[in-house]
Amino acid sequence: MATDRRRLHCLVTGASGYIGGRLVPELLQEGHSVRCLARSPGKLRDHPWASHAETVRGDVTDPESLAPAMRGIDVAYYLVHALGSGSRFEDTDRAAARTFAEQARAAGVRRIVYLGGLTPRDVPEESLSPHLRSRAEVGKIFLDSPVPATVLRAAVVIGSGSASFEMLRYLTERLPVMVTPSWVHTRTQPIGVRDVLRYLVGSATMPDDVDRAFDIGGPDVLTYRDMMLRYAAVAGLPRRFIVPVPVLTPRLSSHWVGLVTPVPASLARPLTESLRHEVVCGEHDIARYVPDTPGRPLPFDEALALALRRVREAQVSTRWSSASVPGAPSDPLPTDPDWAGGSLYQDERHRPVEASRAALWRVVEGIGGDNGWYSSPLAWAVRGWLDRFAGGVGLRRGRRDTERLRVGDSLDFWRVEEIEPGHLLRLRAEMRLPGLAWLEMYAETDEQGRTRYRQRALFHPRGLLGHAYWWSVAPFHSVVFGGMARNIARAASEGTGGRRSASRIRRARERRSVREPRTEPAPPHQE
Repeated sequence: MATDRRRLHCLVTGASGYIGGRLVPELLQEGHSVRCLARSPGKLRDHPWASHAETVRGDVTDPESLAPAMRGIDVAYYLVHALGSGSRFEDTDRAAARTFAEQARAAGVRRIVYLGGLTPRDVPEESLSPHLRSRAEVGKIFLDSPVPATVLRAAVVIGSGSASFEMLRYLTERLPVMVTPSWVHTRTQPIGVRDVLRYLVGSATMPDDVDRAFDIGGPDVLTYRDMMLRYAAVAGLPRRFIVPVPVLTPRLSSHWVGLVTPVPASLARPLTESLRHEVVCGEHDIARYVPDTPGRPLPFDEALALALRRVREAQVSTRWSSASVPGAPSDPLPTDPDWAGGSLYQDERHRPVEASRAALWRVVEGIGGDNGWYSSPLAWAVRGWLDRFAGGVGLRRGRRDTERLRVGDSLDFWRVEEIEPGHLLRLRAEMRLPGLAWLEMYAETDEQGRTRYRQRALFHPRGLLGHAYWWSVAPFHSVVFGGMARNIARAASEGTGGRRSASRIRRARERRSVREPRTEPAPPHQE
């Protein structure tokens, strides 16, 4: 069926997230104009496509900010959900979807496009996991609204940086012998992120009389056990031995996943709960409007190989952790002029550096992930494990890119809040804390023209527990923060840190790879 190829004005919500951050450049390449709705527009400023898209401040739960954002929009993409925001996330999802639909109708939007979850057939709604039930309800809200909607329903999304891929990757690579939950025998229909993006872009030009849901999936129907075995084969790993046991509930298995992979239990649980039921596409009607071409949708092995190539080449454009952690602090920095609020503890360090500011900055920007934090590895590891135990993100989110950071990037249990290239890196803590915490690192020049490294840790305590926390860890600051400042200065002086270290790590990873999957290189704008 012919589609409308005219230039459209698209609104993208969730542009700081995994799918949204990849959809924007795809829409731009198709010739559409893009407006991004973000609670914190600054998080999008360092994306390669930022100068080609409009960004406005707003929230899907706030009609006053949605109304101007919807003005002049043809197609509105809804790529957000409240998963992990608390026990009442279904209420939040429901209210946000209704607000979005109402504002789209008032603004005369031509179409809403929503990416939801593939739900099992013949399973009562009350038996679904809260995650799947909420995604299904949001889709129904859009289909019941006066604005024509395209609801795409996908199961496991395979792509570099996706939560499903990272979970599969780490479980398979780290555990040659696995005792697994019974859901490893549940059938599912994975889809490559490249095809998800293709269907999302194609949905923008659907005829106005199309108002329905579409199941989207790849050509392979597999169990999770099949996926792990095929991952091992594609990655060149020895065959994995998988022993399923019936006693691992979704809650227990989510903690098991949280221990083995960088995906925290709070995110692993809805993923594993969704695997309790078979989720296989019941139709492939999407091809009537977004035609398949030879080799598309991608077979599972090809999608895996492309994702692995992106990881090995450090070309991961977005990750599952790209979106902010629900409930993470969003208060202004305590040193901002308009900040007013109680106690503020600081730990400040200065170190002279026998190197250029550029050399120091390479070390600063390369911190975290495989490069570590330049002080007691045991202390950082223990803090990461404690955070995981408390239900936090832990220390293993790593980095999106081994060499460069941008505002909004997750960095272990921090997030990049501000970066001034060559001068300042400010990180906001996303670990579980009784207060708000920041870490600042500066590359400066002193009065004599010499390079100086300056480091500040700031903590704004919340209640008595916050004060007790600061004073309980204060004795360790000389080891952790003092050692960090000393070793960063030394690494810059000796030229042994930052991007040089990252390059060595990347080369070591390549040597450890038993074989590289043979695939055609992906276009630069896609997976």
